Amino acid sequence: MSAHRPLAAAVSILSAMLLIGFIDNFVVNIARDAGLWQFHLVRSAMALPMIVGLAMLGIGTLAIRRLWAVGIRSLTISVAMVLYFGSLAFLPISEAVAGLFTAPLFVLLISVVVLGERVGIVRVIAAGAGFIGVLLVLRPDAGAVTVTSAVPILAGFFYAVGAILTRAWCADESPTALLAGFFLGLGLCGAAGVAVLAAFPVTDDDPGFVLRGWATPTSAFLGWTLMQAVGSIAAVGLITRSYQMADPSYVSVFEYSLLIFVSVWAWILRGEGLDLMAILGICLIIASGTIIALRGR
Repeated sequence: MSAHRPLAAAVSILSAMLLIGFIDNFVVNIARDAGLWQFHLVRSAMALPMIVGLAMLGIGTLAIRRLWAVGIRSLTISVAMVLYFGSLAFLPISEAVAGLFTAPLFVLLISVVVLGERVGIVRVIAAGAGFIGVLLVLRPDAGAVTVTSAVPILAGFFYAVGAILTRAWCADESPTALLAGFFLGLGLCGAAGVAVLAAFPVTDDDPGFVLRGWATPTSAFLGWTLMQAVGSIAAVGLITRSYQMADPSYVSVFEYSLLIFVSVWAWILRGEGLDLMAILGICLIIASGTIIALRGR
């Protein structure tokens, strides 16, 4: 019954992308006061009680059908998000998001190489164009991808694996349970990172966002992290609702608006601009993702 509301679905997914594009621009503020692992640990500690509260109010259920499947899916997406958020500390957000949006290209590649699915020449060409677009956004002035710019691409790979596992193993799981598993996985990753850095601390004066150990939480860190927790839950709720109201291939096209929203927010909030080559790259990524999604129906 809810699959015949394409306009409402479009509004929902665009609102989610607008929100994500806004809140992720403030990760640089979080990076000033704490490390990557502390951020994920504290954000999950804030988010999980909220999710439990939503379930107690009747908004979804925390019941899980296949614990092992949800666990593996949560791990892969958690790794993707650790890599993505880590890259925000040393890359402009538009570049980090462009790398993350290699996920549809990896989904196509994995579907062909691992799952043995057949794809047409149109989607193959679209995938190639999308990868060229990613290279234009990440390093428009260079002929090769550096180690740092490859981090969000690796995030895109793990996100693609998570997307395939969601479809193959977790299609009948509650979105609320999947959301809880996602934050639990990130929280465990954060706790592991904090523990490792406590045992083997980096002694540099400024080890950076990724290698910084536990620091006394400041009010600014707690405030920005709480905004991230609330915003993430709201955005995922909007995304889930949009996929319930329309065909997934239709909804997924609108997710590419995140590339536009993060760039606009970065320009408004910090004055970060894009050159012509990067804009061309974003257009190629959006076009390729749209073609891949619609041709895969």
